[in-house]
Amino acid sequence: MPKSSRSPYDLVVVGAGPYGLSTAAHAAAHGLHLRVFGRSMESWHAMPPGMFLKSEPWASHLSDPAGAYGLDAYAATRGVRAEHGVPLPVDFFAAYGDWFARQAVPPVDGRLIDSVVPCADGFVLRTEDGEPLRARTVALAVGVLPFAEVPGPLRALPRRYVTHSSHHGGLHRFAGLDVTVVGAGQAALETAVLLVEGGAASVRIVARADRLRWNALPPALDRGPWPAVRAPHTGLGCGWRNKAYADAPGAFRRLPAATRERVFASALGPAGAWWLRERFAAVGDVRLGQRISSAAVTGEGRLRLVVSGPGGAEVLETDHVVAATGFTPSLDRAEVLSAGLRGALRRVGAGGAPEVGGLFESSWPGLFLAGLLTAPSYGPSMRFVLGAEYTAGRLVRGVRRRLRAGARGGTAGRARTDGRAPVSA
Repeated sequence: MPKSSRSPYDLVVVGAGPYGLSTAAHAAAHGLHLRVFGRSMESWHAMPPGMFLKSEPWASHLSDPAGAYGLDAYAATRGVRAEHGVPLPVDFFAAYGDWFARQAVPPVDGRLIDSVVPCADGFVLRTEDGEPLRARTVALAVGVLPFAEVPGPLRALPRRYVTHSSHHGGLHRFAGLDVTVVGAGQAALETAVLLVEGGAASVRIVARADRLRWNALPPALDRGPWPAVRAPHTGLGCGWRNKAYADAPGAFRRLPAATRERVFASALGPAGAWWLRERFAAVGDVRLGQRISSAAVTGEGRLRLVVSGPGGAEVLETDHVVAATGFTPSLDRAEVLSAGLRGALRRVGAGGAPEVGGLFESSWPGLFLAGLLTAPSYGPSMRFVLGAEYTAGRLVRGVRRRLRAGARGGTAGRARTDGRAPVSA
């Protein structure tokens, strides 16, 4: 593979969402020779107008070493107060991320990275338009979009008929149509509400859950000592279990792999935001305890769904299915990494996610991971913006340690001859 004639970068950050930008801010503050690639806040800008943040504003800061560019600082520049218990529009948060990038990060190259391949002194990366560049270390912070999960019976159908909720920058094209939304979490419930409010002719929810769950109105931040001790506030909701997830990702990483897998799969399950519940009353057709067992396009250009539940199977016809069924952090979907590199990485149990070390280094020296891919190692907080604060400084500390080790050993990423290396402690 051809190499760029330029000297290798200390770090290339692949991704420009909350985790990528936070990592880049810490790396820049330490003077690393740095490049950042990706479309700034891409998945947030892609959300339909009218969506709101589910997390509290004080739990939605991107991370810079001085703490100077939090969400509240951006809100002040806009003459807005970021208040507890007052949901903020998603497009406001996306604009905040762009502002953070301008303040704390070197200019972001909006090109995507097509491939990351190991080489003798680190990695060779290739941009989407074919430019090669070398890096001693790489931080992969590609967000959630590569990991969108669609139920098996729907995967082979054309996008004309089936999309994931993350595919939509707007829902206006569904006006006058019959739409089926799959899922019972915030994305499903809010998408269904926006479809109804946007003029869809008929909207239904199909979900495996036996009931819908709704988050409670958050209590006041200042509520006296006993309630605060009994159920402390955290960026993941109130309660001691949530506090453990929010405050101690490092302790979570030391749990047995089987325990981590189980908690990742079950903790903070699907639930709607408290502020959406009243609006959701407009969605009249909610089918719980059911799943789509088969789907096919009819001769009239509609979808025929077979929906199975405790009462048996039922056939439905619809114009479109929106799968609001979350994201699965599988290495097999991180296709930006070469097949050989993916195959060499150690994984967490049978779930397909990568094992991540104490400073967010994968089992391949010099390859660091951030965001959703690290949630099976570090716990539920890595599924939320909240986790960027814990991740960014530690990851950059790991990069600096790897760069020092590379300088001593003559390479930033020397693996064993079998293509594997131990996860750092």
